Amino acid sequence: MKKLINDPADVVVEALRGMAAAHPGLRVDLENRVVFRGDAPVRGKVGLVSGGGSGHEPMHGGFVGRGMLDAACAGEVFTSPVPDQMVAATEGVDGGAGVLHIVKNYTGDVMNFDMAAELTSAKTGVEVQAVVVDDDVAVQDSLYTAGRRGVGTTVLLEKIVGAAAEQGRDLAEVAGVARKVNERGRSMGMALTSCTVPAAGRPTFDLPDDEMEIGIGIHGEPGRRRVPIAPAKDIAEMLVEPILADADFTAEPVICFVNGMGASPLLELYLMYGEVAGLLEKAGVRIARSLVGSYITSLDMAGCSVTLLRADDDLLGLWDAPVDTPGLRWGA
Repeated sequence: MKKLINDPADVVVEALRGMAAAHPGLRVDLENRVVFRGDAPVRGKVGLVSGGGSGHEPMHGGFVGRGMLDAACAGEVFTSPVPDQMVAATEGVDGGAGVLHIVKNYTGDVMNFDMAAELTSAKTGVEVQAVVVDDDVAVQDSLYTAGRRGVGTTVLLEKIVGAAAEQGRDLAEVAGVARKVNERGRSMGMALTSCTVPAAGRPTFDLPDDEMEIGIGIHGEPGRRRVPIAPAKDIAEMLVEPILADADFTAEPVICFVNGMGASPLLELYLMYGEVAGLLEKAGVRIARSLVGSYITSLDMAGCSVTLLRADDDLLGLWDAPVDTPGLRWGA
């Protein structure tokens, strides 16, 4: 294992310490491992809290700031944060308009966020709602979930819902936008290599040089099938076809997101985007907006995922709204 670390046991807190030093506009609670927007809580605004295991950077801490999240909880690598962290985050962003939890559909995350919502409401009376993201078309159930996994649509959802909250929409409206995005988003991913969790010190799974895994999750979970390595144009088909088979994307334009899993360079991701865009054009799918880069990763895994979000005028307007976070920034 070759990694830029000190002690594997200290990776998360040391990374958060570095994040605090790099982004003084954020407030980082090292004790609870929560990244806060510097001006949180914002009075009269719905607070947005997300989080999950570390190792998916910039998700979630990199998406804290104006126009996106108010707080993000960092668990150990690929491990859900604990309820106490989520309670601290929820209380810290409560500006009097309620709080929305954005939860990827992994069993530990769902269970712990549910518990945190109950604890916070009982303690402070703040209204907490939750939206669970389950956009992965690869598998119905996995090692980590009951139902579909929450993957790439989470990035788009946090941006769009963040803009809705910034506009001053109330909790019911903000939660409604989140559910709408989740219903309209689909994702599919693949891996060229495994990832290596620092505490384990070895690859999560064995993947021969001449094979790739199709339909992976973001924790190194196995996918639909293992197949021989193929050209990018064939890989693009393996990702796009299951998405288009799962939902109709021809009625409205889409936001097309090609995401890197951590170790694939932008050279390859833009190449993949070109292949995906060509397939969508042939299928009659119109691309209105695009996002290319590594935004929801799996440590040092090489590979990519494709996310399509069917977007009406309201969602496109919210996508275009200003955002100012370490991981995503425009119009600010």
